[in-house]
Amino acid sequence: MQRVSLDEVWNRVVARAGETFTQVRGGEFTYEVDSNLLHLDRTNQAISRSQLGEALELVPLKSTTVVQHLRAPSYLYAILTDTRIREDDW
Repeated sequence: MQRVSLDEVWNRVVARAGETFTQVRGGEFTYEVDSNLLHLDRTNQAISRSQLGEALELVPLKSTTVVQHLRAPSYLYAILTDTRIREDDW
C-alpha cells in the first residue's frame, strides 16, 4: 500500500470542516480549523496537524487503542476512518 501524504490528508480534513463525524460509540461532532489545529466542538481539546500525522502513520486503524497515546484518540479515529477522509487509501 502506498502511503498518502500528510498534506493530502490534511487538505481533505480542512475541506470537511464543519461536517458531522461520528465516534465509535455514536457521539457526533464537528470541528473548525484554525491554522494547524482542529478545534473540536464537543470537548476543549484540539488536534494538531502533527498529531494527525502521527496517527496517519498507524493507518489502517483497527481500534482507538492504537492511538491512545495521542490527544483525543476517539476523535482522531473517527476522522481517519471516515470514508470522506480515507477515501480508498487505507
